[in-house]
Amino acid sequence: MPSSIDSPLIPGDRSSLRADCSNCFALCCTAFGFQRSTEFPIDKPAGTPCRNLAENFSCTIHDSLRARGFRGCTVFDCFGAGQQVSQVLFGGRSWRDHPETQSVMFQTFGVARQLHEMLWFLAEAATRASSPDTADDIVRLQQDLAFVLGEDPSALLGLSVDTIRSEVRDVLIAVSEETRGSYLAGAADSRGDDLGPAANLTGRDLRSRPMCGADLRGAYLIGADLRGADLTAVDLLGADMRDARLHNANLSGALFVTQMQINASQGDEATVLPDALERPQHWLNN
Repeated sequence: MPSSIDSPLIPGDRSSLRADCSNCFALCCTAFGFQRSTEFPIDKPAGTPCRNLAENFSCTIHDSLRARGFRGCTVFDCFGAGQQVSQVLFGGRSWRDHPETQSVMFQTFGVARQLHEMLWFLAEAATRASSPDTADDIVRLQQDLAFVLGEDPSALLGLSVDTIRSEVRDVLIAVSEETRGSYLAGAADSRGDDLGPAANLTGRDLRSRPMCGADLRGAYLIGADLRGADLTAVDLLGADMRDARLHNANLSGALFVTQMQINASQGDEATVLPDALERPQHWLNN
């Protein structure tokens, strides 16, 4: 597989944080495992190729994944880590042609994906930060992460990912508080105490609730009804949005939303998404 990727990540450039499956050795279909569930119809151990993987690293059932029960595959996003590991860190040498690379490549992908996700959030944070100190911290973290992602795989495997995640989390919280600040005064009483970090809002009808500026980091929004909701300045970092109903909702100004969250939810052509995200195909097919 020829590679068009021969340069390191550019801090803040989200184009390199989008999955390019044509330049990846199907690492999401091999490195990670999954269990039979509503997301997958079969069990697959980590480190083994999916039974639907073709010799050229494409998916033999790509056009019918949801119909065949592989919903989890249509939700997943590697944030561009797949092509970075395949083409930059391993120089275009596939695990099939070089079996000795398999174990390290798969481990490296697991770490790189986490770092790429952090870079995705930091890129958004950089556009929202109003404090010079916070902005400086964002630039430093972006540069550090981009540097190590261009190093030898052993550098990634030796990282303390939890330490880095903690630093990134602190910056994202600071940006969230800055951005939500104008919505906070006097708004908490009208929203209610149940709207907060890690709130369990599973299946809740939230259509009539004022939402702007709410902090829903890590909240459970599984099956929640958010039709027509204005989610401006709502922090959705890590929120579980599986089957959340986003029809006609406005997420254009929501904070730290990922493609995975959107892919896992329900919506329609009237749903307004952040510029960086795409409307899932299954929304258009419903």
